[in-house]
Amino acid sequence: MIAAIALPRRPLLRAPSVIPGFGLTFGFTLAWLCLVVLIPLSAVFIRSAGLGFQDFIDVGFSARALAAYRLSFGAAFGAALINAVFGLLVAWVLVRYDFAGKRIVNALVDLPFALPTAVAGIALTALYAGNGWIGQFLEPHGIKVAYTPLGVVIALVFIGLPFVVRSVEPVLADVGHDVEEAAASLGANRWQTFRRVILPAILPSLLTGFALAFARGVGEYGSVIFIAGNMPFVSEIAPLLIITQLEQYNYAGATAIAAVMLIASFLLLLLINALQIWSRRRMAS
Repeated sequence: MIAAIALPRRPLLRAPSVIPGFGLTFGFTLAWLCLVVLIPLSAVFIRSAGLGFQDFIDVGFSARALAAYRLSFGAAFGAALINAVFGLLVAWVLVRYDFAGKRIVNALVDLPFALPTAVAGIALTALYAGNGWIGQFLEPHGIKVAYTPLGVVIALVFIGLPFVVRSVEPVLADVGHDVEEAAASLGANRWQTFRRVILPAILPSLLTGFALAFARGVGEYGSVIFIAGNMPFVSEIAPLLIITQLEQYNYAGATAIAAVMLIASFLLLLLINALQIWSRRRMAS
């Protein structure tokens, strides 16, 4: 006779939990995302669909719109690259060194978050204009910043720096000095330690900061319009072109340009997220 093996019975009721269940929280998450993100974005496509395909192409891909796209995306990408380099440097100094005034420097990093963008644009224009504190020394050497695409890049660097610093800083703090000392004990020099030990550890967070700075730069308006000069085909950004269409009561044209920017931004962010996933898998392997 084979003895029956007694299996433990699962409780019929789960123990009560303070945290709400998955169903409730997931439902609130979807409802909130639909209300705040999906419905407004779908309204852009629905309104632009009223133009018809050919009119959508004529408005969304006109010569003036293409010039604005090149400036908006190109300046945002260049500013994000600059912030990736110097934001990493700032995060390194804040994490690795103790110095007088460190708390002040740490607070200054977050200043673009709190400062109204219009105030930042006016301040940058006053600094880099031909008679500004900095611009008066640059223009004699043929370097004109204000009212040029270079001014747009500088404004986007200003508002995008905190994204890189705050993304990299906590990850860099987790990479302790013992890792660097272990690499040095194995014969690695400083460059090899950074390239083979530290950089792979912080690369996903660095890409995250780059993506956030790039996304903020593409849609930035307030800090750019004052220093850009807003000249069509030269220094006119895409958000300003949308405002121009709205001022002319061309709502369908404005939504067409917005839809093109939305699709391009989504594809670029999707590519950056794919790079983040690849870098994490590479680190895990």
